[in-house]
Amino acid sequence: MNFELKALTTAAAAREKCDLLLVLVTEASAGGSDALSTLVAHAVKAGDFETSAGKQLALYGLPAVAARRVLLLGAGSGSAREVRQAVAGAASALKAQGVAKALLCFAYEACAAAVASAVLSASEAAYSYTHTKSQVKPVALKKLLIGTSGKADRHGVEQAFAIAVAQAEGVALAREWANRPANHATPTLLADAARSLAKLPGISCKVHGPAEVAKLGMGAFMAVAQGSEQPLRFIELHYNGGAKGAAPVVLVGKGITFDTGGISIKPAAEMDEMKFDMGGAASVLGVFQSLGRLQPAINVVGLIPACENMPDGRAVKPGDVVTSMSGQTIEILNTDAEGRLVLSDALTYAARFKPAAMVDIATLTGACVIALGGLRSGMFTASDALARALEQAGDAALDPCWRMPLDDEYGEGLKSNFADMGNVAGRAAGAVTAAKFLQRFVGDIPWAHLDIAGTAWKSGAAKGATGRPVGLLLHYLLATAPAAARPARKTAAARRKAEPAAGSAQG
Repeated sequence: MNFELKALTTAAAAREKCDLLLVLVTEASAGGSDALSTLVAHAVKAGDFETSAGKQLALYGLPAVAARRVLLLGAGSGSAREVRQAVAGAASALKAQGVAKALLCFAYEACAAAVASAVLSASEAAYSYTHTKSQVKPVALKKLLIGTSGKADRHGVEQAFAIAVAQAEGVALAREWANRPANHATPTLLADAARSLAKLPGISCKVHGPAEVAKLGMGAFMAVAQGSEQPLRFIELHYNGGAKGAAPVVLVGKGITFDTGGISIKPAAEMDEMKFDMGGAASVLGVFQSLGRLQPAINVVGLIPACENMPDGRAVKPGDVVTSMSGQTIEILNTDAEGRLVLSDALTYAARFKPAAMVDIATLTGACVIALGGLRSGMFTASDALARALEQAGDAALDPCWRMPLDDEYGEGLKSNFADMGNVAGRAAGAVTAAKFLQRFVGDIPWAHLDIAGTAWKSGAAKGATGRPVGLLLHYLLATAPAAARPARKTAAARRKAEPAAGSAQG
């Protein structure tokens, strides 16, 4: 879907030719003399429409409005969260057949955050998975025009719009790959997706196969992969937009394309959802999609250890001891604690880039789901500065995280009689002990672990990937750019139209 930002009053919006006109109305929307403003005022006065977030009034064939369909959306006080709720409620209207062009108009002076929220929510609402469906019709919507009437902070609104469009593309790509069944998203196919991103400016890709990974000594990663017929892939992405030699930020995404649990096999119920166990990897792909559009003045490395965790005769067994790339030995007490094994070798590899910081992203523990549910991702770091930066980025992106403890005492349960450490430490504080395991492979580099087991996908009737935490990561990375380089270069605020970048998933 294409997005365009345009200065429009409600009177001008009424004259705009489109299939659907969405009007965001707040408690304080100024009453105008034009036909659309008058209609809104009458509807509110008559009690037929409320301006609280989530309320709607559908209209059709209004004589003074060029659009065939009009949908009034209550936006409460007009905050970013309320705009998100309002636009999400219009999902069925945006997906309706015959709606190829829509206009989302703010009937109030919207702030930059509200405009960004509208873009992201509309993109999410219009997304539809079709890759393995033979009968479904693709969403008709091809273009969404965002109309804002306010003149205050126009530059900030345009910057926020550009970043939101790029973020929406990244989220859509992450959702698409996480949603694909495991036989349509193998480690090899995931590597192909990464190679496609190298078509974008500033991005390069290198893929290591089994022989290269063995040469690197990634014994923990290889142990997880050895039970599968699908060959592992270690994917290495580089975005070079900053000064040559400037320390990069390294993102490490868990890429278990299907997780049976191995010999410690999972229950059958809902095991299909283990295709989402590469949500961390998908988020890294999504971030690079966004970086390719925005071209910020930073350097970023993305690492994805991708494999399946399967239980055949070659699979690693509980009690086996393996040697990680770091030289530390690990007793594998539970083969279903495989994500931390592949991440341990990737984190060791990441150190060669002398990063300013590294962040791993993983659907790692059910314990984190119990602790935080599906609202906030768990965030673990010993660095107060990195914690603040990630928290602020998550809040700005409406993709929040919550800092969890990392006290040294939590690592006591990882002691082993037969290796340097075990890979699990019992049920208590499972999300924390998993993070303590990873911490043993990061040395002195500023590091954070994001446990997205509760936020990467939804179950039930709304089953599907969310694309989180692409937004959090993107806002964090953009904040690391030199102040003089913000917003991203090649995304000049004057550029009003946003066309889809190569390799992006269409939402």
